[in-house]
Amino acid sequence: MKLDLLLVGCPLERAAETARKAEAAGFDGVWVTEVANDPFLTLAVGLQATSRLEMGTAIALAFVRSPMVTALSSWELQRASGGRFRLGLGPQVKAHNERRFSVPFDKPAARLVEQVRALRAIWAAFAGEAPLDFHGEFYRFDLLTEFFNPGPIDAPRPPVYLAAVNPYSFRLAGEVADGVHVHPLHTVRYLAEVARPALAQGLARAGRPPGAVDVSAQVMVIAGSGEERRRLGVEQLPESLGEAIEITAQSELALRTLGEHTFNRYIEIKRQEADDYRAQVTQWELDRYLAIL
Repeated sequence: MKLDLLLVGCPLERAAETARKAEAAGFDGVWVTEVANDPFLTLAVGLQATSRLEMGTAIALAFVRSPMVTALSSWELQRASGGRFRLGLGPQVKAHNERRFSVPFDKPAARLVEQVRALRAIWAAFAGEAPLDFHGEFYRFDLLTEFFNPGPIDAPRPPVYLAAVNPYSFRLAGEVADGVHVHPLHTVRYLAEVARPALAQGLARAGRPPGAVDVSAQVMVIAGSGEERRRLGVEQLPESLGEAIEITAQSELALRTLGEHTFNRYIEIKRQEADDYRAQVTQWELDRYLAIL
């Protein structure tokens, strides 16, 4: 098991110092989100400031960039870091793709799988292993002249992690990915009863051995005691907690993922038209979703 640090919205001017401190503190890796920043810029600075730390995106938005752009950025980061870069991709949701980035969101699962395969085809062309000749449903890549080819690097191709929130996406990760990012809003029960069995099904379907996919499970952590601990926990719960529960409840995962207690309480709160879900949070839910130190 490895212990990583997740950076959310780290200012670029603090990236080098933060990465150095994470490495000095003994973390194995650092993951950078894509929220209101470009994670590839943060990683370029952080990787150059460290010598041991593995660093990657958790996640970079898959559909807002051409796979060629993502492939080039990832290849350069992998080369410059000596093989310490990890590429984490996720689709985000329909509204952000279509309304914030003005890109299509049709068939997101199939598009994501094809993007992984396109990236590997591009990297194989960069490495001189095969000509670039990729033709899929969503992407076409068949032009790469010598002038635009960055060429081989002294490092393996970047490993690709995929975000997963339901059995279908975990199975897809098991079939095509090198790693999987578990949504931070999860429980031990969810990992045992939903995530790992679905991941194992995907591995088996693709004829891959158990353990072929790394699992990166983000955990929300608070430190403190008594009422201070509860206050800190409530403050650190994501703004979208209620929304995330509602989205999850739209599938058969409602009870297995959240537990009957949380699901029923959320529905009750919605019926009461409560404005602030965080005001309703109990210590039971804090203990379930947060790691208490």
